[in-house]
Amino acid sequence: MEFTRILKRLDYILLLAVLLLVGIGIMLIGSATHVNVVADDRYWYVGRQMTFAALNLVFMFFCLRFDYRVLEDLSTKLYIFNLLMLVAVMVFGQTALGAQRWIQLGPISIQPSEFSKIIMIIALAAFLNKRLDHLESFWDWVPVFGYVFVPFILVMKQPDLGTSLVFLAILFGLMVLCGFKKKYFMRLIGVGVVSAPLLWTMLQEYQKMRLKVFLDPGLEPQGAGYHVIQSMIAIGSGELVGKGLFAGTQSQLNFLPENHTDFIFAVAGEEFGFIGTTFILLLYLLIIYRGINIAMDATDNFGTLLAVGIVSMFVFHVLVNVGMTAGIMPVTGVPLPFLSYGVSSLTTNMILTGLLLNIEVRQQKLSFM
Repeated sequence: MEFTRILKRLDYILLLAVLLLVGIGIMLIGSATHVNVVADDRYWYVGRQMTFAALNLVFMFFCLRFDYRVLEDLSTKLYIFNLLMLVAVMVFGQTALGAQRWIQLGPISIQPSEFSKIIMIIALAAFLNKRLDHLESFWDWVPVFGYVFVPFILVMKQPDLGTSLVFLAILFGLMVLCGFKKKYFMRLIGVGVVSAPLLWTMLQEYQKMRLKVFLDPGLEPQGAGYHVIQSMIAIGSGELVGKGLFAGTQSQLNFLPENHTDFIFAVAGEEFGFIGTTFILLLYLLIIYRGINIAMDATDNFGTLLAVGIVSMFVFHVLVNVGMTAGIMPVTGVPLPFLSYGVSSLTTNMILTGLLLNIEVRQQKLSFM
């Protein structure tokens, strides 16, 4: 397919929403980090995010040149590579903030669990596509659960509860699409309730404390509850129109931890206010809406499954991140797509956007003669 034809078919509304979020994210990262000097450069984080945003944009358009359907044939190899990559983290990975999640490649720290999300969406979509006609009973789904369980456990061992839950969110979205029966969902919920004590023992101490703080933020106001309390103060103080860019006291005075990564939405709330954060959420809603349309318009099952998996991941990230900054969800370390600082996270989200665009431009009903 000629690149000029690809450009004619491109979903520019989806692309514009993503670029707006990336631009807003760069502004917020600049505001959140300019007081934190790195190598005598007040805008080190901004420069780094802008550089990789530009590189990822080029890479995203490069990805449009191949047919996404080839990924189905590569899914098994990608799945095996994903497992090897996650095992490599356990053996060679670097530890930071109590978790072993990163591999150092020269000056860049790569978080393989982020790229694992892309592979799991592709691999699970392909795995389900081969079984669409054989998913009638609950036991037909057991191999699917096992397929997700292996990388789920490897990521949990890092430990990275947030990414593990992303795998489950992707699985949930595809289960709904494939007609997983309501009575089976109820059985799974029952199993989850019965297994709750066992699951509790599998959590790290800091993860248990995060859940306790979610129920009572005042339990450790200077410890595990500090992030949530300061985040809610920041969002609330923004009121209707916000304090203005670079004018948020919670962020500028470093009261708000992780303000350029996991809690960047709190910076948006303080500096842009209710109106600004509503605009940001509307952009996310637009991306999700366009993604659902792409899934519905896809002329092949793999394309539909792939698009729904991507949308499921975006929905989970936005709900959990915004929820935890507002104090209505537990803190899980899930970044906000396109806004949070992070090379691995930004690259993952841009690649997934490229896949959505790839599915859209290759629908038969839009083909040229």
